[in-house]
Amino acid sequence: FACHRGRHPTYIWSKLGVDGDGRIRAMHVRTVLDGGAYGSYGVASTFYTGALQPVTYRTPHYRFDGARVFTNKAPCGPKRGHGTPQGRFALETQLDKIAVDLGIDPVDLRLRNLAQPGSVTANYLAVGTIGLGRCLETVTAASGWRERRGRLSAGRGLGIACSSYLSGAGLPIYYNEMPHSGVSLKLDRGGGVVVFCGSTDVGQGSDSILAYLVAEVLGIDLAHVRVVTADTDLTPVDLGSYSSRVTLMTGNAAVEAAERARDLLAETVAGILDARADELVFADDRISVRGDADRTIDFPEAVRRTEARCGTLVTVGSYAPPKPPGTHKGAGVGPSPAYSYSAAVTEVEVDPATGHLTVVKVWIAHDIGRALNRQAVLGQIEGSVYMGLGEALMEEMVYRGSRNVVLKAPSMLEYKSPTVLEMCEVESFLIEEPDPAGPFGAKEVGQGPLLPIPPAIANAVYDAVGVRIDEVPISADKILEALAHKDDGSPARYGPRSMPAVSWPSPKRIPSGETSDASESGRSRTGSSHTDGSSRAEGSPPSHGGTPAGRGRNS
Repeated sequence: FACHRGRHPTYIWSKLGVDGDGRIRAMHVRTVLDGGAYGSYGVASTFYTGALQPVTYRTPHYRFDGARVFTNKAPCGPKRGHGTPQGRFALETQLDKIAVDLGIDPVDLRLRNLAQPGSVTANYLAVGTIGLGRCLETVTAASGWRERRGRLSAGRGLGIACSSYLSGAGLPIYYNEMPHSGVSLKLDRGGGVVVFCGSTDVGQGSDSILAYLVAEVLGIDLAHVRVVTADTDLTPVDLGSYSSRVTLMTGNAAVEAAERARDLLAETVAGILDARADELVFADDRISVRGDADRTIDFPEAVRRTEARCGTLVTVGSYAPPKPPGTHKGAGVGPSPAYSYSAAVTEVEVDPATGHLTVVKVWIAHDIGRALNRQAVLGQIEGSVYMGLGEALMEEMVYRGSRNVVLKAPSMLEYKSPTVLEMCEVESFLIEEPDPAGPFGAKEVGQGPLLPIPPAIANAVYDAVGVRIDEVPISADKILEALAHKDDGSPARYGPRSMPAVSWPSPKRIPSGETSDASESGRSRTGSSHTDGSSRAEGSPPSHGGTPAGRGRNS
């Protein structure tokens, strides 16, 4: 705990300009990230917090200022969502405030502002397929949002939030022209296939996915495929298991290697069966002529005959993402071959006497592109919901206000995280709209579904008891303090009053990458919020009251 790499606490000031219909015309985001001691990933996380904000909603004009602060605390690092949950909490709670102010249903406000498929954002991120509209419609219908929001019993409420995340980083950490992923296949005379790749399965199931992809291309049973990873004496170079990149990037390399092996086999078998290569079907451990089941050869025999013709059968595949459209400094953070999208509705119950908050149920839909293994995808979604609940309700690193900066929760004995008793019911939906950038249309699912959970809970608290909790974790004492402000006529919220003082440099102006009409029209409104992931030191002034703001404190 004294030297952990937990999520970066971040103050966020966000200002949105919208017209009378709630359509976003401009966004200005400022962040101050507390990265603790040492460099770690503070700068990268700062960039991610700002760079990915325009990917979800169409934002014709965008400005981002970010600062990374060194403090005498444990160094931070990338955690599930890497820099994006902080900004997502600020944006999604702010959109909820704007919707209430304009008298627009929060779902309709989001539907009006969705990024468009095939568009380029103001900061030059290329959006591919986007199933977020279907995600919103799915969770809205499943939760009974239209019929139940604002009509539940006292102390109960519904909240909604959306998110987006990348399927692999578009550029390597250290820039070069080499492929990002490489895979080699070795076919043996018994029909077995060994997949060699440098990416590591860290529990997300990527080894299984790579085996599925190769087995699908070659039409063989999964039991005949073995995956060897992370042995640099044997495997090609891969940039690693981060940024939800393995399925898309290593997966595309595996598909290419398998297709090259299939082409060699097809050339041999076409001569044996007196057919054209494009007439052959690879399925059920056999290679057959389409429409003629009697003209067939089993897979091991095809391998042996091909080895006799060509020599040892080893094929390779590699993958490098398309070059991002941005050319300015800073455009290298955020580009991805494909973006996944999620929408979540949460139902909560708040006891106004004690401030106790219970999450009753979560409905979440995820735009997966195409699910290669449905159960694995559902497991990733539910794992993200679990982590999102922890960040929203209880997890934080708090330091005592002494010159020694001592942790108040230095071990798992004091640190709180959800157990099976706190885990709520989760209803998950997969929205499949295959993306051409992914292997068989697949996109990421490992990180994106976490992002909408904390803001959806915060928005549900407002629907339940009419107060804004603009930081996480959303604890009972914060709810009680916000309720007290509501009773005495003060702003009904709990959160920071101001941002840390930073001398911001003049911005560098970049021509907008927005490809659709970015003209300003209609009445404009602005709303502002702060989100902060830093831990308030004991004895420092409480953060509450003041102008509309938000603060997200994450572990």
